[in-house]
Amino acid sequence: MSICSYIKVIGRAAPGAQPLEREQAADAMGQILDGTCTDLEIGAFCLAMRIKGETPDELAGFLDAVQARMTRLPASDRPVVVLPSYNGARRLPVLTPLLALMLARKGLPVLLHGSPTEDKRVTSLDVLAALGIGTHAPDERIPSGRVHVVPTERLLPGLKRLLDVRRAIGLRNAGHALVKLLNPIDGPALVVSSYTHPEYAATMASVFDRFDTTALLLRGTEGEPVADARRTPRMVLVSNGQARCVQEAQQGALTTLPRVPTLIDAATTADFSRAVMEGRLPAPSPIVLQVEHIVRACKMLEASYDRTLLQPLVSQI
Repeated sequence: MSICSYIKVIGRAAPGAQPLEREQAADAMGQILDGTCTDLEIGAFCLAMRIKGETPDELAGFLDAVQARMTRLPASDRPVVVLPSYNGARRLPVLTPLLALMLARKGLPVLLHGSPTEDKRVTSLDVLAALGIGTHAPDERIPSGRVHVVPTERLLPGLKRLLDVRRAIGLRNAGHALVKLLNPIDGPALVVSSYTHPEYAATMASVFDRFDTTALLLRGTEGEPVADARRTPRMVLVSNGQARCVQEAQQGALTTLPRVPTLIDAATTADFSRAVMEGRLPAPSPIVLQVEHIVRACKMLEASYDRTLLQPLVSQI
């Protein structure tokens, strides 16, 4: 079907707008990613979906289309921690690179993928570049204990084009939700994902479950997948068909504030991250807790994957 047919379904005035079925959503997103739609059609689709809101089935269909076209990275020796970083710094420094470095120090392979979607924000890629960490090819195997940075366009150019629609219409679209849901690793991985609005938490957990994706879900810092350095957020682990809280949100008034930069530029944020990694400054306790939960979840994934590999051997005995 032409994407215009789908726009007619989702673009009617309330309450006439109807959700797309998963297969329809996959077809519509596939046309967008393949570049067969006009700019006007893409803008209309993005606006209609933004007003209506995405259902779990629609997001699952969109993700089907992305996964069918995306370049995947090979599995590593240990579960890969996937950090989607797209929001950047607005009022607070972007500490996703610090989270990545702390996880790598724990011996985990870390994939950070991202792309600037607003010209005025400082991105994780900016901070990592200031730390001397550049981008990598999307098909390289990630060694344990390393941070691997891949721009979105090298995973899937069509997805980057969809993200860039924001610069034209001034609004986020389904692409911004998709990048927080996708797992580019062809093997065991833990996706660390964040939401801005609380109602998205259940929707994202449902999509992760449909794809059997293990994920740590939290309300991130200005949309980034890193715990707010000032106050520990609630963290939920989605695994094996269950979503369970592994960290309750910090309650009450703050008695102390962490030592984090008041400036958000890349050089200042990189200097702070370097000072934490060298032990000259303490790491913010919410991020330390987040690292502990991620390490624990990866160990669980390793044990589960080892049992899966052993099961065929056991059945032959």
